[in-house]
Amino acid sequence: MTTREILERFRRLSVLVVGDICLDRWCTYDPAAADPSRETGIPRVGVTETKVTPGAGGTVANNLAALGAGRVAVLGAIGADGFGWDLTQALTKRGIEPDLLVEAYELQTFTYTKLLNASTGEEDLPRVDFINLRELPARVEEGVVQRIEAHAAEFDIIMVSDQAETHQGGVVTAPVRDAVSRLAAGSPSKIFWVDSRLRPELFRGVIVKPNRDEAEAACRRLSAGADFRALHRHIGGPFLMVTHGPDGVLIVTDEGETRLRTRAVERPVDICGAGDSFSAGAALALAVTGSPREAARIGNLVASVTIMKKGTGTATPAEVLEAEARQG
Repeated sequence: MTTREILERFRRLSVLVVGDICLDRWCTYDPAAADPSRETGIPRVGVTETKVTPGAGGTVANNLAALGAGRVAVLGAIGADGFGWDLTQALTKRGIEPDLLVEAYELQTFTYTKLLNASTGEEDLPRVDFINLRELPARVEEGVVQRIEAHAAEFDIIMVSDQAETHQGGVVTAPVRDAVSRLAAGSPSKIFWVDSRLRPELFRGVIVKPNRDEAEAACRRLSAGADFRALHRHIGGPFLMVTHGPDGVLIVTDEGETRLRTRAVERPVDICGAGDSFSAGAALALAVTGSPREAARIGNLVASVTIMKKGTGTATPAEVLEAEARQG
């Protein structure tokens, strides 16, 4: 099957992204407008323009939609606040269904605010993040679990985005992980794809895609050195896919390890979100082909496009084909 044929079949697929669905705010400020406050004397940051995009799990959904997946929906928890409204509007604008998000007054919408210098275009001030440091309220957690169990059957692929870097975690709590594992066990033909920054070893019976640093940290927590096969056995899913940036991808199965090399991209513009774009392309390709190698190949092609764009970029099928042609 050619790359074009694989990409054309993406439109037949439906994907549910579960987990930390966040808002990215890209705020351009004018350094010349840094007038000091009359009350405190502290210089202000004068924002002149703001753009918003879905972030974290929303970045995965952005990439799925850009690649032409037939249906993309997100399931997570947001605050009953202005940022939550901005997020649902940004999702809807991109053809992503926000209806399964659980809205809660107890939360604030997880939001990344990035400050870009109007003179240089660079992000050069500390990011302002709106985060939740308390555990997910029981009512919200139950709502997330119930919606996963009620709606997972509607989708060909379930992708879990566990992005929160706090000790308490975010939306993907132990009951949510358990629900995903139960559904995976009951639907062996369905793809369950997990990307977890801090907790990959806590998932069971699913495909887990950490990067090398995340996989090595998980192995250390298991006292397994850097034994990725031990991590794979511990998780017990179909395979483990460890991304190595420009050095390609390591596919770990019960039979052993396979390294899929990729051509390194010279002078990437922005690697932020590369893992999310890789996951989107790889999961869709896996659903079409059933081949982990083809999944990794397509994922690498998608990521090679997005890292040449500022911010958390996406790739269209046409851009993926162009990237393949450039690589020969």
